[in-house]
Amino acid sequence: MKRRNAGPGWVLGGVLVVAGGVALGIAAWVEYGLGEVPCGLCLWERWPWRVLVGLGLLAALARGQGARAMLWLAVPVMLAACGLSAVHVGVEQGWWPSPLPECRAPVFHPGTFAERLAAMPVRPSKPCDAPTYLVGALPLSMAAMDGLYAAGVLAVIAYCLSRGRKRGRR
Repeated sequence: MKRRNAGPGWVLGGVLVVAGGVALGIAAWVEYGLGEVPCGLCLWERWPWRVLVGLGLLAALARGQGARAMLWLAVPVMLAACGLSAVHVGVEQGWWPSPLPECRAPVFHPGTFAERLAAMPVRPSKPCDAPTYLVGALPLSMAAMDGLYAAGVLAVIAYCLSRGRKRGRR
């Protein structure tokens, strides 16, 4: 009986699913377990990880060139994750203002007390320039750690794809 080789797509696809799941799991733990309120940029930073999980699942299920294409699509997704993190760190450090309107303080217009209450957001928001530090002695905010993690995942993807090319898999 001939053994069927599924190829490296399922292995790296599984790694991408786990990497995205870890990032989303930590964000959920900080939000729901520790009670930290995420800002608008924090919520945007979760999207590349969701897309990465989807691409990882597709890569794990696909064969041959289809799996490889999903892995190549993960590269710009992780570049976007690094870019979002860089924007967020810049906002935290005061280098530029946040591009999101929800990161600014609310503006209340004159009116009755009931109208002001109705204009308030349902969920309290956190300003994007207020960093969240998980480790007291480590001067890295969650946004900075997210960017470093995304760069590490990107390096693993690039290494695995370049190894496959050197072996003749195109």
